[in-house]
Amino acid sequence: MSELSTRGKRLEALRIAFPHTIPIMAGYLFLGFAHGILMAQDGFSFLWPMGMAVTIFGGSMEYYAAEELLHVFAPLSMLMMVFIIQSRHLFYGIAMLEKYKSMGNKRFYLIFGLTDETFSVNSSLELPLTADRGWVYFFVTLLDHCYWVTGCTVGGLFGTVLMNAIPGMDQYTTGLDFVMTALFAVILLEQLLKEKKHYTALIGAGASLGCLIVFGASTFMVPAMICILLLLTVFRGPLEKAGGLE
Repeated sequence: MSELSTRGKRLEALRIAFPHTIPIMAGYLFLGFAHGILMAQDGFSFLWPMGMAVTIFGGSMEYYAAEELLHVFAPLSMLMMVFIIQSRHLFYGIAMLEKYKSMGNKRFYLIFGLTDETFSVNSSLELPLTADRGWVYFFVTLLDHCYWVTGCTVGGLFGTVLMNAIPGMDQYTTGLDFVMTALFAVILLEQLLKEKKHYTALIGAGASLGCLIVFGASTFMVPAMICILLLLTVFRGPLEKAGGLE
């Protein structure tokens, strides 16, 4: 294939990919911006949210990591939380094996950049026969990554300027960390709307409530997430058959 033809394929793939990422752009820019401001409020340079966005590219994980940077480093606890928070990507990865297996070297970046929203787009795209599927997947992933990095970087810069220019500015950003709670609430609502039967939501609520009663409010989170992960793994087959994991 000639260089001109290859360039044309890539441009066509970019043209197809971009419109599908516009809703994601709005969300990622806002959430990334909030993350950057929160890190600036905690005294971090904009290089921290920018670097985390480039290398981690996991919204919920980055919010958690930013909080943990202020505490004594506990590698085992951090490792466990990373696995638990991001464990849903195991299922995403399995679901995308067939689509990504013939993508050549691009598959490594596609695997790295597989977020909730990118998975949602790439798993459901209906492409014209002339489109290069691999490049469309690549540009969806790359654009989403760029949105997140841009939001985090601009938020970090803006937050640093505000904190330096306006004494006591941090009091006006109090409560901004509620963005993380809002993010999980939106993910839950999307899941409820997508599922015909809400078995996974019931499992999550039941396991969380049980662990809250047993372990208390300050320590229930890790046991609850472990219970949810185990229950979803054990009952994945029956849940899929019953229409509760669609």
